[in-house]
Amino acid sequence: MVEVFKGGVPVIPTLERWYEEFKLEGYGAMIPFIGIVRPDNEIEGLSFDLYLPMLNEWFKKWQNLEDAKIMMAHSFGDVMVGETSFLCAVFTKHRREGFKYLEEFVEDFKANAPIWKYDLKGGKRIFASDRAKELPGAGLLD
Repeated sequence: MVEVFKGGVPVIPTLERWYEEFKLEGYGAMIPFIGIVRPDNEIEGLSFDLYLPMLNEWFKKWQNLEDAKIMMAHSFGDVMVGETSFLCAVFTKHRREGFKYLEEFVEDFKANAPIWKYDLKGGKRIFASDRAKELPGAGLLD
């Protein structure tokens, strides 16, 4: 399932652990993606809420690939500029299919993962509504 970390994701130890876990499984490529909080709009960082049961359900569909393995870690709470909030790695036999899966996975993550983002400015947490996406099935029940 998805690994979650309070604050920034520890990139090097996480990647090393994933590498050690899968290096002898017949994969010829490990392709990581590291999402780093950048200093846009004078933010001090970002803050994240996530709903882990729903996030794990979303991630499950990515675990049924015949020819690839995808690992993922994400932050919850505050992540400061320069720290990592999102980390994933795709393991495949060949690099081309790995890059294809990585692109599809990251785009699906951005569009559909149940994670809510806030800007940190002046010590305040401000909902990033201009960058929020509506999740299917989310909202108030009638």
